[in-house]
Amino acid sequence: MVKCDEVLNFWNAYLDIAHIPDASHNGLQVQGPQDVKKIVFGVSACKDLFEQAHASGANLICVHHGLLWGQEQAITGLFGERIKYLLTHNLGLCGYHLPLDKHPEIGNNVCLMRALNAQEVRPFGQYHGVEIGYAGSVPACALTQVVQTLEQFCGSKAQVFGFGPQTVQTVGVISGGAYSMLPQAIEQKLDLYITGTLDEPVYEWCREGHISCIALGHYASEKCGIRALMEVTAQKFDVETQFIETQNPL
Repeated sequence: MVKCDEVLNFWNAYLDIAHIPDASHNGLQVQGPQDVKKIVFGVSACKDLFEQAHASGANLICVHHGLLWGQEQAITGLFGERIKYLLTHNLGLCGYHLPLDKHPEIGNNVCLMRALNAQEVRPFGQYHGVEIGYAGSVPACALTQVVQTLEQFCGSKAQVFGFGPQTVQTVGVISGGAYSMLPQAIEQKLDLYITGTLDEPVYEWCREGHISCIALGHYASEKCGIRALMEVTAQKFDVETQFIETQNPL
């Protein structure tokens, strides 16, 4: 068992939330008990995750996509039901969004780069004045092999636009819903851009920019960071931890 404040203080400092602007409220979002016996980790705050966490005996939940996004919201509807469940079952909730995307050791983007054995990794992708992704070089290999490696790593089926070199040597990664940042990869003349989800402009950006793009799914591309945070937490504290999969295909 561990004190909730000890875990929160560690997460907040380790993820440097004080220095990363974000629409999400990073840190504690719903207060639970001070004595934490088990922490459940998941990608997104939802009733399915809350119910599984409660059934597992956890009393603290840590997610990448939390419930609070920088604005006041009436506690009604689905949002109200989620809050009610957490309070009724004495479950604490923490969320870490951009700090968990950009972290240089356990962030979603650096984990994806590591899966490709990337070298010369550098910050990449300006978002509201902060670089949240990473770019670098990879051992020269076929685009099809990169796709296969990432699909296996993320456990998802990728959407691929292969308009860049079929032998990939340079990549940029920004997980989640970062399709709109693909032009930055074109400006840097990267062979490949990797993200979570795509939208209509991407096809022509890729074709005209002579770049390939792999979309792994918003959810699937952001499992690795929260899992890595769980591993760090388990090493730091004497507390039971568990990652719970909620099977989101998007």
